[in-house]
Amino acid sequence: MKPSMLFKLDQLANRLVELDELLMSQDATANMDNYRKMTREHAELSPLVAVYRQYQGALDDTAAAQELLSDPDMKEFAQEEIDGARERMAGLELELQKMLLPKDANDERNIFLEIRAGTGGDESALFAGDLLRMYTRYAERNRWQVEMVSESTSDLGGYREVIVRIVGNGAYSKLKFESGGHRVQRVPATETQGRIHTSACTVAVMPEADELEDIDINPADLRIDTYRASGAGGQHINKTDSAVRITHLPTGLVVECQDDRSQHKNKASAMKVLAARLKDAQLREQQSKEAATRKSLIGSGDRSERIRTYNFPQGRLTDHRINLTLYKLDFIMDGDLSELTTALAAEHQAEQLAALGD
Repeated sequence: MKPSMLFKLDQLANRLVELDELLMSQDATANMDNYRKMTREHAELSPLVAVYRQYQGALDDTAAAQELLSDPDMKEFAQEEIDGARERMAGLELELQKMLLPKDANDERNIFLEIRAGTGGDESALFAGDLLRMYTRYAERNRWQVEMVSESTSDLGGYREVIVRIVGNGAYSKLKFESGGHRVQRVPATETQGRIHTSACTVAVMPEADELEDIDINPADLRIDTYRASGAGGQHINKTDSAVRITHLPTGLVVECQDDRSQHKNKASAMKVLAARLKDAQLREQQSKEAATRKSLIGSGDRSERIRTYNFPQGRLTDHRINLTLYKLDFIMDGDLSELTTALAAEHQAEQLAALGD
């Protein structure tokens, strides 16, 4: 193990001892905010230090066995002890490296999921609907809440564009690798000669921003228009100018929301989406800089980048970034994304570990 890593682990182990003493002191709960911060830090450090102590134990076992090597009667036993301890140390070192990897500050956030139909006309819009159902079913499996924010339906069903808010612990960490171009190959329902068509949708997964802390939006940079809502919504939705369109003048970003009868609620929803898009733009700029120096699973953040193909005739899904092919498309489209999300997270982790070794 590198000396710098040992030094850091020693510091964290000492910090845990310090926290134990602070939390046991009589005035620990005098400041509840500080007490909660300390308990949270303690909970984060405890598993890491526990593994580090196992590593130190294996290191001590190696040193003790080394002393027995000079004894002819104990040499074979000692060598077995050394080999076993070194094997444990190698596994524990890798585990410690993973635990020390920098955590994405957005991982536990709720998300806005945006799906837009691309090339392929009505078939693309239908596929956008299929993707929304896939992510909704996945959210249900994780017991997350899904809220419709904005939708633009197509004539034959599906969506030209749809935005939903997904509320749940770890939503961004599980779905952050879904951003990009999703291509589908299948025979459309409207195809009379049985020909396979190719169409595409783009998906954007944006961590929900705290407008007050994360994103500074100057009211002078906004143009807010209200208009009469159209489409589904019952007999009342079209009678007032409840729909809201917000344009962020410096970037040209436009957000529309008309799903609620209340103009106030539509404006609040649109502001949340705008804040998420601005935060997402910052993240993509950062990812683009990272991608310039090394391969990044998230890529440059370019939404037009094709990341996945769904081939219905063959029942096959292929993720092009990690060269993963799964022949379980029916299950995946029903929200069984766990194998896919786990593989993407593992590849990202391997990429981070490789970057540490550079």
